[in-house]
Amino acid sequence: MELQNKATNLWGNFFKVSMVQIRTFHMTWFAFFSAFFAWFGIAPMMVVIREELHLTKEQVGWSIIASVAVTVFARFFIGWLCDRIGPRLAYTYLLLFGAIPVAGIGLADSFESFLVFRLLIGIIGASFVITQYHTSVMFAPNVVGQANATSAGWGNLGGGVTQLVMPLMFSAFVIGFGFTDAEAWRASMVVVGTVIFFTGIAYFFLTQDAPDGNFKELREKGLLPEKKEVTGSYLNAMKDYRIWILFLIYGACFGIELTVNNVAALYFFDYFEVDMVTAGMIAACFGLMNIFARTLGGLFADNCASLWGLKGRAYWLFIVLLGEGFALMLFSQMSVLFLAIPTLIIFSLFTQMAEGATYSVVPFINKKALGAVSGVVGAGGNAGAVAAGFLFKGAMEWNEVFFVIGVVVSIASFLTFFLRFTPEQELEEKVAFEKANMDVLQTKADQANAAVERSLKIITEAEKS
Repeated sequence: MELQNKATNLWGNFFKVSMVQIRTFHMTWFAFFSAFFAWFGIAPMMVVIREELHLTKEQVGWSIIASVAVTVFARFFIGWLCDRIGPRLAYTYLLLFGAIPVAGIGLADSFESFLVFRLLIGIIGASFVITQYHTSVMFAPNVVGQANATSAGWGNLGGGVTQLVMPLMFSAFVIGFGFTDAEAWRASMVVVGTVIFFTGIAYFFLTQDAPDGNFKELREKGLLPEKKEVTGSYLNAMKDYRIWILFLIYGACFGIELTVNNVAALYFFDYFEVDMVTAGMIAACFGLMNIFARTLGGLFADNCASLWGLKGRAYWLFIVLLGEGFALMLFSQMSVLFLAIPTLIIFSLFTQMAEGATYSVVPFINKKALGAVSGVVGAGGNAGAVAAGFLFKGAMEWNEVFFVIGVVVSIASFLTFFLRFTPEQELEEKVAFEKANMDVLQTKADQANAAVERSLKIITEAEKS
């Protein structure tokens, strides 16, 4: 069943938080931002942690893999959970329980304990699936690409902000409070854990599952399938080959973003000989592009859909994914800092546009099992990060690893040509797209008429007086 009363206008209603769709949009990107910040909060401080815990290059590599490995399974599960209990409760539970290992990593005193906490923290990476699920059920086809891309992009921004903020927070604890380095990085993670705990509470009270109510109420009214049907729909959806193509494609874009978030600060510290704060600031350039780059990916995908239908979304995905691969190969060849930074930014632009373009396709694969599609494709991102992580723990130099990954991404871009839609689905989505656009035009016309009526009323009253 198709949920009703989805918002047809994002930017025109951007500040109307009285609308549940807009309020949910803002809560979901902020929740993902907080989770992403916490997920990679440890990365910019690895320079200090590596020294304190005496970690070898291989152990650093294993910690990178651990941070993203468990998220693969968490995203599979959380997609099913969204279909079952709704995104509101799923997000609340994830943030409340995820806060425990985020704050608890301060107890780590060896490689083994650090690895376990890093593994557990990875569970909050499943927050991305809920973010995409929640905006997909709140927004109509004409803006769903933009809504998904922007909520995810601003959430991913946490990966850039954490590269800036965590070294500064660390320094504040050392300089302002006299903490040792070991105490400072631990205290910083406790602060972050506290933030996501309270964000989880806010999510429960400020959002609802769908425009017309929560899943429990909608099931009681017969507007949603029963819980017992969720697992069957999930398994049926996983038989669709297009989900697994998107799984691989998302591994080639978001998986690479995760990897770069983990290694960028260390890469610039070791290869360009800058200090920890500077390395963090440079690494932040990659994540900070999320403030607009992923939105661009979804915006252009929606525009391509208006011209060429669902296949237009796939064509755009091919272009940005191929651009990502070429840009990464170019970045790997940079040996001087003033060339490496702008190349990193170009690579980031294409990577995040590819992510936005991917999730502009996701809502149209299987509407009856949106959680399954969102979860499986999201898991692909982490599977890609795990695969890339093994390369970084090997014998190759890191710049050589970047080049190899760039080649793989370029090859993966051609998978987009296998994303096919039936003529019936193309027609159905074209009608839905045009209807949503008509709703926008009608709303603008109503607003214009209301403004004219107000003006006439003022003129009439002025003439009477």
